[in-house]
Amino acid sequence: MKTNILIITGHPDSQSYCAALSDAYRKGAAENDKVQVREIDLGKIEFDPNLQFGYRQRTELEEDLKQAQELIRWADHLVFVYPTWWGSMPAILKGFIDRIFLPGFAFKYRDNSSLWDKLLKGKTAHLIVTSDTPSWYNKFIYRSAGHSVMKRNILHFCGIAPVRITEVGPVKPSSEQQRAKWLDKVKRLGSKLA
Repeated sequence: MKTNILIITGHPDSQSYCAALSDAYRKGAAENDKVQVREIDLGKIEFDPNLQFGYRQRTELEEDLKQAQELIRWADHLVFVYPTWWGSMPAILKGFIDRIFLPGFAFKYRDNSSLWDKLLKGKTAHLIVTSDTPSWYNKFIYRSAGHSVMKRNILHFCGIAPVRITEVGPVKPSSEQQRAKWLDKVKRLGSKLA
């Protein structure tokens, strides 16, 4: 039985360091013959990230988003690779989540209840997040706010657990040698399915 892994690159620039990290994870995972890997690069697909009417009125999904939902259904393990911008994820990733993690797909509100059904139960996730902020500063000063939103408020809300987090950075002042080490680390994570 193979494990299905979906790598979602949440940087709008397909030539970014995040794209290189996604590629490293994919190469590592490809070394394991017990996995199948698929990818979504948000810099290459076409969709409107604006959930224009919220949940009041349905916004039809573009073809790329329909395919993304099918890939998420298919996946056992989701790997999100994205940078921290202004303490959170880039707008393109937030818009992607807004558009496809919809009621009836990712969760379902219960009638006359404050509870909901988590429709993506059984899936796990790994966040690989770049930042220019040192991890200690993010943890103690910012209280890892962006990580918390993604892990607890989005993925756990939909039933995806456990969610592991790997921080990469600070990237801006790093050397080419350091960036190569991070790529190697992420490749090893992929090979171990971390």
